[in-house]
Amino acid sequence: MSRQAGRGTENKKMNSELFTLTYGALVTQLCKDYENDEDVNKQLDKMGYNIGVRLIEDFLARSNVGKCHDFRETADVIAKIGFKMYLGITPSITNWSPAGDEFSLILENNPLVDFVELPDNHSSLIYSNLLCGVLRGALEMVQMAVDARFVQDTLKGDSVTEIRMKFIKRIEDNLPAGEE
Repeated sequence: MSRQAGRGTENKKMNSELFTLTYGALVTQLCKDYENDEDVNKQLDKMGYNIGVRLIEDFLARSNVGKCHDFRETADVIAKIGFKMYLGITPSITNWSPAGDEFSLILENNPLVDFVELPDNHSSLIYSNLLCGVLRGALEMVQMAVDARFVQDTLKGDSVTEIRMKFIKRIEDNLPAGEE
């Protein structure tokens, strides 16, 4: 019985490392395919967006989370449930704007950057930009337009990784007349 209990943790660690290494191979290939870091950053964001659009259904089914009533509640769900569920980390939520429409997610440990060092010739590469796309895509599917961007990155010498989230607008459903 105790051998199997230990295996669950071991499998999660192995899956996490496999994901990290696979992601690294993807970023490496994108760097070879595109001429500059800005194009790679756009591709990572676009790929993340497409993942987020699909991932939200799995998240809602597995988490049993209801509709969030405000952006603060959304931030809590993202940090405490979403990141924990898919990356095994819980970022802290800080730096709320006075209007309550902007906050930062602080990742003390970004699992995507394990085993990674940025080469000098890729100083403007936003290595984990996929995460910003995932956040935008997932939130758009629940009628919330947001901007997500990296403002600090441990790969670039910062002490933490920080993703800045800004609420843009609520997306209204355009249903045909008579349908709800």
